[in-house]
Amino acid sequence: MSDEVKGHRPRKRFGQNFLRAPHVVEQILAAAELSPGAQVVEIGPGPGALTDRLLAAGAEVTAFEVDRDLAAALERRGDAHLAVHLGDVLKADWPALLVRPPYRLVANLPYNISSQVLFKILDHRPLFSRLVLMFQKEVGERLLAAPATRDYGILSVLVQNWYEVARVVKVPPGCFFPPPKVESVVLRFDPRPQPLAPVADEAAFRRLVKAVFAQRRKTLRNGLLGAGYDAAAVDRALAAVGLPAAVRGETLSIRALAALAAALGAAGFPLDSPPDVG
Repeated sequence: MSDEVKGHRPRKRFGQNFLRAPHVVEQILAAAELSPGAQVVEIGPGPGALTDRLLAAGAEVTAFEVDRDLAAALERRGDAHLAVHLGDVLKADWPALLVRPPYRLVANLPYNISSQVLFKILDHRPLFSRLVLMFQKEVGERLLAAPATRDYGILSVLVQNWYEVARVVKVPPGCFFPPPKVESVVLRFDPRPQPLAPVADEAAFRRLVKAVFAQRRKTLRNGLLGAGYDAAAVDRALAAVGLPAAVRGETLSIRALAALAAALGAAGFPLDSPPDVG
């Protein structure tokens, strides 16, 4: 932590837990595999512990920081290889700001927005050649989960369809200031050359996946009906892909879910006019 921001008090509303473990920073850097001149995006740089090492590795860093004081401290460094954008990264216009792709997204994500950041990344996949991101352990387990496991869910399906996900390092609370109440994990995401399952309509696929996992205790058929899907279309789609009505959604592979989404469209359910599943 630089001398200029040592007196900064972490702000809970921004989900600030500052990484202060040099060995973890080095493992993040190693996983990023940066070459000199690499374009890097960092979300929530805070006092700049990771930022410093990214710059030392020769990266061109674009940082998004919502905390006005921390953003100002970073800007006062006057580093020509660091561009700081003040504001909410979820509201930022990434295509307008990130004009030199591909980028590596390397960040200790604020945990209160980590899932939302992932959904935004999915919407802008061509911008990024690799992700190395810190999550609370619970979210990390969901991102790594296989079908028919407790942690398998919406994030598992939507992220794994497009990325190979690997664990880099587990991070205990004592590596942060202030220490969070949960353990953390760093994950690496490498884009797949082709998705596990081709998806013609990503928005419709995403809505189907949300519907499938919204009511985990129900059978797949009942869950879809409860989410507003047409009964006749559901029955035709299940028959078309060879799934029994009593199967539970969390047991389905990504390929099976994609096939079901396509079959629902073929069965007459308009994928561009889906039910409201939140």
